[in-house]
Amino acid sequence: MPTDDLPETFHVTTDEQLRAVSNLTRHRIMAVLRFEPATITQIAERVGLAKGSSSYHVRLLERAGLVKVVRTRKVRGVTERYYAMAARAIALPDPGEGGPDVLMRHAVADLEASRVDERHVRMAHLRLTEEQFAQLGARLQALADEYRELSDPSLPDASLVFALFHPAPREQAEEGSK
Repeated sequence: MPTDDLPETFHVTTDEQLRAVSNLTRHRIMAVLRFEPATITQIAERVGLAKGSSSYHVRLLERAGLVKVVRTRKVRGVTERYYAMAARAIALPDPGEGGPDVLMRHAVADLEASRVDERHVRMAHLRLTEEQFAQLGARLQALADEYRELSDPSLPDASLVFALFHPAPREQAEEGSK
């Protein structure tokens, strides 16, 4: 199923959906399904899970509306289901001030699990006007969109994560860590 047939964005709005996307294993399953449909067996192999665990997590994602069956086929008398994302992108609710940012936690977990020789990490501390801040955010988003359009499902996965933010004032950050 080409991703052109999918809605652009799925907005996570319910507690069930938020619980589904908050789990790192389910996050990794959705990453497998991002570009092409896969069966439970294929998902299990790509994520490194037992088929039963893979099936359990996919059922939770399906129940939450985040993934769906896009085709079936009979294989030796068994119906094989192919699952795909319900939309091209998943929009999470704002975690609110001081709340956990699920997306960044998953990104850090994926980064930590990646091979050191296969990653590029850079942090830069900047001082920007509000206009420069907005321009940089727009440029980063455009760059991510440009490379997403170039993505080829036959190539290895790569993740791009960026966060442009104004850090909390030192006193507020210290209070939050207590």
